[in-house]
Amino acid sequence: MSLTSNAAAVQGGDRRALAKAITLLESTRADHREQADALLDMLLPHSGRSLRLGISGVPGVGKSTFIEALGLRLIRQGHKVAVLAVDPSSSVSGGSILGDKTRMERLSINAAAFIRPSPTSGALGGVAEHTREALLVCEAAGFDVVIVETVGVGQSETAVAGMTDLFVLLQLPNAGDDLQAIKRGVMELADLVVINKADLDDAAATRAQATISGALRIFGHRGAAAPAAVSPVLKLSALQGAGLDEFWTVVQALATQRRSSGAFTARRQAQRRSWLWDIVHARMRDVFEQHAGVRAALPAVLAQVDAARTSPTVAARALLNLFAKN
Repeated sequence: MSLTSNAAAVQGGDRRALAKAITLLESTRADHREQADALLDMLLPHSGRSLRLGISGVPGVGKSTFIEALGLRLIRQGHKVAVLAVDPSSSVSGGSILGDKTRMERLSINAAAFIRPSPTSGALGGVAEHTREALLVCEAAGFDVVIVETVGVGQSETAVAGMTDLFVLLQLPNAGDDLQAIKRGVMELADLVVINKADLDDAAATRAQATISGALRIFGHRGAAAPAAVSPVLKLSALQGAGLDEFWTVVQALATQRRSSGAFTARRQAQRRSWLWDIVHARMRDVFEQHAGVRAALPAVLAQVDAARTSPTVAARALLNLFAKN
């Protein structure tokens, strides 16, 4: 199938063509990268019309259950939902579990849904290197809600918040029992905090809601700019489906408010610029490491750094000077 035909098939909602397009984007072959770039250029004018949701939370918080319950509910309302579920890759073997389709079985077989598990492959922050590209392709295929699920550890929250319109952090009911569990950096990224599994202990969930709401006020959380009637901290039970309608109402209210204020457009523009520089930095590192002079000097320089005979700052400048000479 030609690139033009593949692009047309993606726009027509062909799930097989969509899967093949994302596989092409994830390929490390140079010729595939050229084809992927051409395909992206064809599809870009047809992207950008979805609501992009980032979902994160610690393991066991119920991210997959929440996403499946939300996705099925949105589909019943007439939406098309794509889920880009980022799986952690082993730093030893490079393998990943890729089990999200198993955890979201009902959603995965729905014709109005598309789930793509993707290994991190060592990408910074636990977010697959080509997740942004896959997001655009899903939008071009007509999915009007695209959910990016993160590993929920390390810098993955920062990376996903930097590619979505709203970032949702899931917490467990006992989060209110220990203020040390509330990480300021992660909380400040969140546009919404959701206490999931409230059915297990409603009293604990209520305490968590109050504690986190108070912490957000202290942090000067940006969600304070939301309408007074909309709380930035909700509690629900994804397993029982309780609270999902309220959650989606709040999401729509936040999106509407930000569109009308211009914040929505400004955020996407900033994300595109950030994406550009991320790629430039990654490619520059590749070019730097492949430079003949740098490669020749690197073993001796690293030995000096390892033995504490040269500081990393001095060593880095020496390597950069070598790179700059040619």
